Amino acid sequence: MSKDYYKILGVDKSASQDEIKKAFRKKAHEFHPDKASGNEAKFKGVSEAYQVLGKAEKRAQYDQFGSAFDDAGGGGGGFGGFNGAGGSYNINMDDLGDMFGGIGDIFGFGSRGGNSRQRRGRDLQLNLSIDFQEAVSGAEKEFSLDKKVVCDRCKGNLAEPGSKIDTCNVCKGTGRTTRVQRTILGNMQVQGVCETCQGEGKIYEKLCKKCNGRGTSVEKTKLKVRIPAGINDGETIRLSGQGEAGDKGAGAGDLYLLINVRPDSRFERDGADIRTYLEMGFTQAILGDKLEIETVHGPVKLKIPGGTQSGTTFKLRGKGMPRLQSSGNGDHYVKVQIKTPKFLNKKQKELIKELNV
Repeated sequence: MSKDYYKILGVDKSASQDEIKKAFRKKAHEFHPDKASGNEAKFKGVSEAYQVLGKAEKRAQYDQFGSAFDDAGGGGGGFGGFNGAGGSYNINMDDLGDMFGGIGDIFGFGSRGGNSRQRRGRDLQLNLSIDFQEAVSGAEKEFSLDKKVVCDRCKGNLAEPGSKIDTCNVCKGTGRTTRVQRTILGNMQVQGVCETCQGEGKIYEKLCKKCNGRGTSVEKTKLKVRIPAGINDGETIRLSGQGEAGDKGAGAGDLYLLINVRPDSRFERDGADIRTYLEMGFTQAILGDKLEIETVHGPVKLKIPGGTQSGTTFKLRGKGMPRLQSSGNGDHYVKVQIKTPKFLNKKQKELIKELNV
């Protein structure tokens, strides 16, 4: 009787390959015989199902033949070497990811050898402080930091200059070797990192004296960055490839600059808009005046009409911050605060009374 591999993994027939892989990892984790809740039979079942559904070509044949899949060779060695209990299996270790801290731990291989894939360097983050006016107009800032960079002696190829680099004769330059391992599932072909070259695929006559074969060294590095006009406090600038260099020729990470904008006591920022307060005398409010207002773009004249009330807000269009990643500027809002005189002499009081205001 044909087995329903989709049902065994608990996925729909329309499931993506990523969903199938995720379901397999979950089931394998649940039924692994080393766990208290493990079930060896079910563990073998989900492994068999994944051998078929985990590969697009086998899955297509399984979907095509349906209940005749076994007769067509899908359940046996004809579809990729899955021969059931006591037979041989061919499972890609990468499909299992880091379940149980590494698939090697499941089958007793341990984590020796690691992963031969080159890992890019670390991303870095640095705080960079700028003045308020630099946030208005933009600026070019220079800074320095200590970070891993490509070794300037070996240029990242790990070898002492002038020494020989040969292809590993064990793995033939692939960095990986295949061996047969007896497991609870039977014999398995397992790929691992080549122990001779440690996954490099190369043999070095002499390792670089400066970096000891890492391909990187820690150096003080000077960088320049263009701060865009309109940037706000707490925003981040990403410098691609300016993080730490990866070991053994791997690519560099990125550098993230966290921008700290030092405040300016004259201005209150609200996105791209600027808000300030203007104190003016009682007489100016009554009669009107023309006053100089300090903006982030310099001083401008503001006409105050007669009869202005305290709390009135005037808008200076386009006199705010530049809009980041957009065109134009925000506006500058000026809120009027009228100073009421506290001490008046007798004559002043009489004049106020005459005004009857």
